[in-house]
Amino acid sequence: MKLNKKFFNKDARVVAKNLLGKIIVRKINNTLLKARIVETEAYIGKIDKACHAYGDKRTKRTETLYSEPGTAYVYLIYGLYNCLNFVTNEVDCAEGVIIRAVEPLAEFDKISILRYNKEYDKLTKYEKKNISNGPGKLCSALNITREQNNLQTTTSNELYVEEPSHNYKLDTIDIVESKRIGIDYAEEAKDFLWRYYIKGNSYVSKI
Repeated sequence: MKLNKKFFNKDARVVAKNLLGKIIVRKINNTLLKARIVETEAYIGKIDKACHAYGDKRTKRTETLYSEPGTAYVYLIYGLYNCLNFVTNEVDCAEGVIIRAVEPLAEFDKISILRYNKEYDKLTKYEKKNISNGPGKLCSALNITREQNNLQTTTSNELYVEEPSHNYKLDTIDIVESKRIGIDYAEEAKDFLWRYYIKGNSYVSKI
């Protein structure tokens, strides 16, 4: 079942935790790439100096963060890597959740070709471990680009999140809360424990 706007229409910290274990689906032509969300971070513009929209900043880049819950916010970092976020809470609230790492579940060869330009069984152990354990890596592996920015995922068949089926459902999810990564500039916000990941999952970007 596809996640709806009600799921995303909550505090970013709540959504960030609730997204763990859910399945990202990326449709390319008639192929469905699927991956389990295993690591997230929350960002809240009103109180968070690490958020692009801190202080109600509205620019061409951040305008998507003010959209309806469930909207994809895809932006470029270092001029090289795309990052996937989901807008949360009410319209004009400027909150979101970045997806930091996913665990591939289906179409391994397609994911591997997108990420490394070779089939999965040709990958080294190191390459397999690093196929999607970071925000830029997972966007490469799932072919998520700026073209998906501002996409409403709750109604799209191109990119969306769904509840795990019986085959992919985890019995239990032990959630670890920690400081977010790469935001040392954000003063007191750098110490917020707004990073969440599934304990013991090998695709988590950093323990």
